[in-house]
Amino acid sequence: MHLNNSKIIVVKIGSSLLVDENQKIRKNWLLSFAKDVQLLKKKNKKIVIVSSGAIALGCKKMSFDKKNIKLDKSQAIASIGQIELMNLFSHTFSKYKLNISQILLTLEDTEERRRSLNAKRTFENLFNLDFIPIVNENDTTATSEIKYGDNDRLASRVAQITNADTLILLSDVDGLYTKNPKHYKNAKLIKKVENFNKDLKNINFKGINEFGSGGMNTKIEAAKICQLSGCNMIIANGLYLNPITKIKKQNNCTLFVSKISKLDARKKWIIGSVSPKGQLIIDEGAKKALKNGKSLLAAGIKKISGKFNKGDHVKILDKSNKEFARGLCSFSSDEVEKILGHHSREIEKILGYTAKSEVVHKDDMVEI
Repeated sequence: MHLNNSKIIVVKIGSSLLVDENQKIRKNWLLSFAKDVQLLKKKNKKIVIVSSGAIALGCKKMSFDKKNIKLDKSQAIASIGQIELMNLFSHTFSKYKLNISQILLTLEDTEERRRSLNAKRTFENLFNLDFIPIVNENDTTATSEIKYGDNDRLASRVAQITNADTLILLSDVDGLYTKNPKHYKNAKLIKKVENFNKDLKNINFKGINEFGSGGMNTKIEAAKICQLSGCNMIIANGLYLNPITKIKKQNNCTLFVSKISKLDARKKWIIGSVSPKGQLIIDEGAKKALKNGKSLLAAGIKKISGKFNKGDHVKILDKSNKEFARGLCSFSSDEVEKILGHHSREIEKILGYTAKSEVVHKDDMVEI
């Protein structure tokens, strides 16, 4: 199973796993899930949890029927439910000495470059502090997420941002079937998908999409995002106790295998996603450092051209004006103009505020 070789794992859990149809919290299930997470942490895995449930828990607290709530009121209910959700996670995970934090995101946060770059840094810092980020869609402002209940794509974007090895979508179904198993006894569970066009060509998606909460189409879309990100994805039944342990032991799930390496995926993303907004011309010492896998610091930059914002795509040129790398800049062009040629320890004094020491981080840079 790919989980054994995965260093970063994102797990998405739906509200139906946290709250049953009678609005009762599935405390035993969450406790068993926390135990699974603890076992993964003991193997030095970095874990991110993408969780639904704010609206469901808000409805429980207010004794409302979720089905009868209009969109505008559901945002207020989500605000109430966010506190309940995090208290539930905090209380349960503390029993296994697991530290949690909360990150509120919308799909827009993950798709807009500068915002996703900031989110990436936050995840990295939380990993270093040994905290488990629990990501919720920002239901109080993100109307489309509430309306369609699609946390699958959000989870795939989180996997992309965190450079995860595996995304697990815990649902109320065992995985992807050839037909809707509720209607067809001859429906078969597809254990592995390596080629979308070949492996999925005979599937009746119209019937399948009605099977499982949130539908199967959003899970397929999530798998496509993961495949282009160098991340494997698993769809599995999370209703059982210790769902991750069950996946590892029984392998009764659908595994979407990524054919592209994470490095190749990142290269494609950085090189091909947008046109570079500016250029950084660096000295020979900085070029040598970059070729040895180091980040680009302000001291090595001789001059710049173009106007760009923090998080924008830039070209990196040597002193002969030959492009040899591209990357995502951690500063705006105005900021780089002020700090170029200076030591990293001088940046705060020059800009008047605390900032990163790397102008282009090594993880956000690709040699041409």
